[in-house]
Amino acid sequence: MVGSALALGLTVLTLAAFAGVGVWRTRGRDTSADDFLTARNSVGGRGLTATLVASVMGVWILFSAPEAGAGFGIAAAVGYGIGEAVPMLAYTRVGPRVRKLLPEGHSLTEYAHVRYGTAFYGFVVLVSALYMFIFVAAELTGIASALSLVAGVPQWQTALLVGGFVLLYTSYGGLRATIVTDTLQAVLVAPLLALVVGGLVVALGGPGAVYADVAASNPALVDPTNAAGLRFGLALSFAIFGAEMVNQTWWQRIYAGRDDDTVASSFRKATVLNGSIVALATLLGVVAVGHAGGALESPSIAFFVLVQSVFGEGVLLGVVLLALLLVVSSVDSLFSALASLVTADLPRLLADPADRRLRLGARLLTGTVAVAAIYVSVRAQSVLALFFFADLLGAAVAVPLVAGLYSRQLTGRGALVSSLLGLAVGVAYFPDFRGVWTATPLVGDLLPAADPLYLSAFGGAAAASTVGTLVAVRLSSSTFDFDRLSDAGTTAMADGGSERGD
Repeated sequence: MVGSALALGLTVLTLAAFAGVGVWRTRGRDTSADDFLTARNSVGGRGLTATLVASVMGVWILFSAPEAGAGFGIAAAVGYGIGEAVPMLAYTRVGPRVRKLLPEGHSLTEYAHVRYGTAFYGFVVLVSALYMFIFVAAELTGIASALSLVAGVPQWQTALLVGGFVLLYTSYGGLRATIVTDTLQAVLVAPLLALVVGGLVVALGGPGAVYADVAASNPALVDPTNAAGLRFGLALSFAIFGAEMVNQTWWQRIYAGRDDDTVASSFRKATVLNGSIVALATLLGVVAVGHAGGALESPSIAFFVLVQSVFGEGVLLGVVLLALLLVVSSVDSLFSALASLVTADLPRLLADPADRRLRLGARLLTGTVAVAAIYVSVRAQSVLALFFFADLLGAAVAVPLVAGLYSRQLTGRGALVSSLLGLAVGVAYFPDFRGVWTATPLVGDLLPAADPLYLSAFGGAAAASTVGTLVAVRLSSSTFDFDRLSDAGTTAMADGGSERGD
């Protein structure tokens, strides 16, 4: 095992370097609250693409994705890849639409409030905040587990260091600091990940030998028609699509892009890059099964076990530092997004707050989120079940939320009922927390059998909410005036910052 002092020292150096870059690149800026939250119209194509890629590449691609590959093979890799690609593709159309209808907006909750009213707005705030907070906690739990596995570092120390350093530069520089460090992380992580994957394939005898090992160990993993793999892969597609559509991280970057063309082009590039990276990471789990010669004892750490057995502990420590970069690149985006989700609504909730007060509120919220996420990550043994439940909420609310950008007829009540309908169908088939659902009076005995592959839960939630939305639009006699959206975000928010190139 690698020494904990060496691992901690390298961790601190890595975190300090990124915190220093984030603070240095945003030092001396007299930013407004608007600029702190959105970096409005300031990021060019290369920078925006880099942050779209870096924000997705959390440490989960080295834990959850290989675990899915080890269990369901190449069908899961295809499903994971499509699941990550489709939301980015959707944002190529949604992004410019949001900028056109809400040119001064900041968050998806502002949009939900103006478009649908208080009830659906509250539901969206709950879903979006819950998803992003669990994402942060899962990332901190993942990197803390990795350093504990490799070097015996106590999990609370890792969580505190990562959360503390990321909080330092995100609370100082806001979204601009996040995008700067994202760009650097994307430049470093993508080649390093490709180098590790390429090195593994070469060390294992080449693609032909890797395929032969997997086929000999578990032929179902290399069968693209494997029914279980296809069901699980499709379930992931629904889950990821829903979650990403309620992720404030992307709504912030819609406004950060220099113009509509930059936003659409960057999301198109992220469609290809994110889908490919996640599919590749999932295949690592398949490779791990072939190298082990059969089922894995701990599929959740399949990638790390594979690297250790092929390259040894020295390279494994380097891979853990790569994982650290992945964590930082996603956690800083989520800290910023969570803070903006609430801060953007403060002008409406408070009586004409000063811009300085809004920035202070954003920094305090960022700190609160960081402390809470560190606490949860230290206490949690596993957040996977919570993660899936947050995905279920996203799958239920995504279509009604986005439909309001295009349909004048959909009302707040129609959107809320459609979301609750989708959630009810999803919960009926959801395998986790089953004891809670079956113990519910009058309902428990009527529930269908749970779907252990999640397709009926995630797919059912998305399908039911979509059908509900179509029916609500059909039955509605109301007509929403899209011009009302143009005032969203203008209350007490100063104009954004200056232009900046790539």
